[in-house]
Amino acid sequence: MVHQFMVDCTLPNDIPEELIRLLPIQQEVLGKYMTEGKLIHYALSLENSKLWAIVNANSEIEVFEMMLHFPLAKFIQFEVSLLNAYAYQQAPAIFSLN
Repeated sequence: MVHQFMVDCTLPNDIPEELIRLLPIQQEVLGKYMTEGKLIHYALSLENSKLWAIVNANSEIEVFEMMLHFPLAKFIQFEVSLLNAYAYQQAPAIFSLN
């Protein structure tokens, strides 16, 4: 059974250059997980040294395995929480008549 989990990650206060160089590769992995429907939302704040993600997974162990595949894994500490409820408002589609 698929559940939704919140992953709350903390990055180092002083962001190393290696982390910055890995960001494009991290984006590729995130794109893959989004395409597969495993990653629902992702947010990164380098200013606050935080990263948040909402993921679909069968278990907390599956979430940990996903996180360990992140290129930034060696730089982050994370907590995983099972969500009992998750809601979001999607912006309405805007069509151009041009």
